[in-house]
Amino acid sequence: MKNFLCSFVLAVLCVAGSVAGADKPNILVIIVDDLGYGDLSSYGATDLKSPRIDALMASGMRFDNFYANCPVCSPTRAALLSGRYQELVGVPGVVRTHAENNWGYLAQDAVLLPEVLKPAGYHSAIVGKWHLGLDEENWPRARGFDFFHGFLGDMMDDYYTHLRHGNHYMKLNEEDVHPEAHATDLFATWAKGYLLDRSVKEEPWFLYLAYNAPHTPIQPPESWTRKVLAREPGIDPKRAKLVALIEHLDDRIGKVMDALHAYGQADNTLVFFVSDNGGQLSVGANCGNLRGGKQDMYEGGIKVPACAVWPGVIEAGARTDFVAMTMDIYATAAEAAGVEVEQAMEGRSFLELLKTGRQEAFDRDLFWTRREGNLRYQGESTWAMRRGPWKLVKNSPMEPWEMYHLENDPLEERDLATKNKAKFSELSAVMRVQIQRGGAVPWQSGR
Repeated sequence: MKNFLCSFVLAVLCVAGSVAGADKPNILVIIVDDLGYGDLSSYGATDLKSPRIDALMASGMRFDNFYANCPVCSPTRAALLSGRYQELVGVPGVVRTHAENNWGYLAQDAVLLPEVLKPAGYHSAIVGKWHLGLDEENWPRARGFDFFHGFLGDMMDDYYTHLRHGNHYMKLNEEDVHPEAHATDLFATWAKGYLLDRSVKEEPWFLYLAYNAPHTPIQPPESWTRKVLAREPGIDPKRAKLVALIEHLDDRIGKVMDALHAYGQADNTLVFFVSDNGGQLSVGANCGNLRGGKQDMYEGGIKVPACAVWPGVIEAGARTDFVAMTMDIYATAAEAAGVEVEQAMEGRSFLELLKTGRQEAFDRDLFWTRREGNLRYQGESTWAMRRGPWKLVKNSPMEPWEMYHLENDPLEERDLATKNKAKFSELSAVMRVQIQRGGAVPWQSGR
């Protein structure tokens, strides 16, 4: 009898979920933290198994040339939620606990995605890592989200205590919460709870599911590490822990997708999956055959695994070399929701690509910026830009500009800055204009 009742309730939920918001898609954005371009089995990893994310990739369109807006966390997340270059909304660097090491303040006039979706009837939520402001005026619900269950800060010093510099940043809306579990488990459980709640509501929803895994500390549940060590004889112990953390993350993302299907919402949900930047090489990350990793303006720091899924709209098994960027998710989601964006944005919609498998390349230059402290940066910025196959790079404030032709030299091994001075001058002039644009936007709160 109990099993019959459970099945009946689930059937009712599925019907309700299939009706709710039927004229507009639900939107689920899954962003993970520091996942390298080569750290999924679908992207070439041989010592790692990621069946759930691989299955997600296979059910929609996989991107081979998707770029994060920055090689570190906060700026990419600011770009995703604002549809703009991060420095133009006041987040050129990482938002951190202490003022002397904080390099961003999300501009109050930046219009975030939940604010754009609200007039179209969307209920918006964030589960997981926020990392865009510790001041109350920049908490999620002050910036357009209806619901927040997650972590305000940057990284956790421990996946189980959830503390950062001794501070407690875990919240349910504005209230402190003290859950006892691995952060990846918590975020998956909370996301499933949100999906269950929305399955009986009429309005469409937008869920921004932001994991902090596989960011440091590399702290998988011990049972997952033991499984990797037993399966991969001879694997470096440091690499084994990162693999275990990614495999655990993969499994929990799969649980969220299972819930989406169980509650009858999958067919009317547009799902984006993306990493916020490249993998951290010092902890064993794999960025494929790309040069560099997290923090670098080389391809390994900014090219990331990504996909989009929308059953019945996006062809399963599709794959594209279309060049897109994190900030483009904003414009794409807005168009899918039938919303016209009136404010300025640099992001472009690739919805046509998702629907038809074809779209002309965007006629635009791409720019990357990051401001940072410590002795490597001293509060200065690193930069990059791309015009067609040409890429200009300043990977350290202390080193000269470099230039590469990515079609002929995808590994960025042959610096052409002094060999093709005309092209170098052309790109440099365009780069300076972008630097001036960002320089006009304050990135400190003034407090």
